[in-house]
Amino acid sequence: MPTFTALTHLQGREAAEDLAEACEDLTPEPVGTGVFEIEDGSERWEVGAYFTESPDEIGLALLAAAHGANPFVISELPEVDWVAHVRRELTPVHAGRFYVHGSHNADEIPDGVEPLWIEAAMAFGTGHHNTTKGCLEALDRLATKGFKATRIADIGCGTAVLAMGAARLWQVTVLASDIDPVAVDTAAANVIANGLDGRVVCMEAAGFEHPTLEQAAPYDLVLANILKQPLIDLAGDMARNVAQAGKIILSGILTTQADEVVEAYGKTGFTLDRRDDQGDWTTLVLTRG
Repeated sequence: MPTFTALTHLQGREAAEDLAEACEDLTPEPVGTGVFEIEDGSERWEVGAYFTESPDEIGLALLAAAHGANPFVISELPEVDWVAHVRRELTPVHAGRFYVHGSHNADEIPDGVEPLWIEAAMAFGTGHHNTTKGCLEALDRLATKGFKATRIADIGCGTAVLAMGAARLWQVTVLASDIDPVAVDTAAANVIANGLDGRVVCMEAAGFEHPTLEQAAPYDLVLANILKQPLIDLAGDMARNVAQAGKIILSGILTTQADEVVEAYGKTGFTLDRRDDQGDWTTLVLTRG
């Protein structure tokens, strides 16, 4: 079955959400729409609509004009087995002591590493993105320096790769949350596949807004690999839920955004321990003073 995409961008989240909602009234109707912030500091947002039939180009053009957006770019996607393609392209990732791999590399695990099995079909958080790799390396450094954590949370956990890494390092139960129910299901499946059932507990939650997360506070360590603005919005909750001298590892931050995040957390009592840049992305380690 062919798939068609229609993509545009415009200024402002509210305008983008309004345009995405308007797209749902088209005929043929899109099978899905999405709104994504373009993480380049421009405050622009991308709107995508996805169709299984050729979309109404005139209708899309009128909607774009009415909402002040760029003209939609319409593309037909070839039929590709993306899981097989990703498996061919993704190679294992070394991040500190961690070795992130898929089932197609399960026979190639070297000695002396901490393996984490993440399937290629579960692409958000496979370890290949510099944000995930940076966080795993930060975890490894903390453990190497003798940091001990008994209460750990992974906020916005995705595949739970960071939560699983932390559970392996400190032999404790880690709480992992995500606002996306699909991510929570994926995380739970990964936990079982890695033999960590009961050691990583996955739940659907926005930030710390879950009874289990609230009752377990204060935390010695919190991981949050999300995006700049959600991280800034979490700064106050981080201060309330992290113990004195507790640490946080933050990523999903462009290098151009890092100072803004450090400033926001400085206002809530955190000091910067270390900043690591990989490509366009930054990982921060901070301590609550």
